Amino acid sequence: MGEGFAGRSALLRCPLHIADMRIESDSFSRSLLLSGEEFIGFSCVPLIVRQEVKGVLEVFSRQEAQVSEEWLRFLETLAGQAAIAVDNAELLDGLQRSNVELARAYDETIEGWSKALELRDLETRGHSQRVPDMTVALAQRMGINDEEQLLHIRRGALLHDIGKMGIPDAILLKAGALDAHEWEIMRRHPIYANEMLATIPFLRPARAIPYCHHERWNGSGYPRGLKGEDIPLEARIFAVVDVWDALRSERPYRPAWSEDEVRRYLSEQAGKLFDPQAVSAFFELFG
Repeated sequence: MGEGFAGRSALLRCPLHIADMRIESDSFSRSLLLSGEEFIGFSCVPLIVRQEVKGVLEVFSRQEAQVSEEWLRFLETLAGQAAIAVDNAELLDGLQRSNVELARAYDETIEGWSKALELRDLETRGHSQRVPDMTVALAQRMGINDEEQLLHIRRGALLHDIGKMGIPDAILLKAGALDAHEWEIMRRHPIYANEMLATIPFLRPARAIPYCHHERWNGSGYPRGLKGEDIPLEARIFAVVDVWDALRSERPYRPAWSEDEVRRYLSEQAGKLFDPQAVSAFFELFG
């Protein structure tokens, strides 16, 4: 600010016009850089928007500047439009940066929630951290390539058991088999998940997996008994990954299954409990 003609124009917030820079070249801060261009005439107008100087528009000519009232109005109009364009670009850049930072904060919060669930439900430790990447990879294998949709799938996978926050510890952490009444309560956790996420606009598109990952291809699942392609595709994809990881993990009521046992189970249940195309794509992708 205040350095050279452009800096003086910005500082004073008014246009400056130099008919012949050869006479006043010592006052031009970049005279050495422009000497090879043989510029003679010079005008500059500050770019001001919302009372803030955004820069300076400079005009050079190779002849003495002839500044008429009409030309000056045109230059000031041009400067005004340039100032608005610069300001809009800065606002857009700042908004995009804020959105990226906000989205990152949201995702870090979601991952924190999933880890908190694992601390509460010790038998699933590590499960919520392993399945999201596998689910996204399988979704891509099945033709889902939209980045935003894949992001919602990842968030849904991370939050697939968020509804268990509404299940009493006596049921959730019970070492033995659940009785009929306890199973009725446990089967409500997808409903709780849907109700919780429906109140958060940012997470509404991620509800399919938390709400529907216990639905089964033959209609025997819960909470709504959906069947076949009535089950959202992302939930059908996740169901395969979820069971693969869960069966290979040790539980208080059973030992971990071998990979061969889990493959055999998925193959047997393809077209019964699981979408057969999702099972086939899973084996193609993960062996």
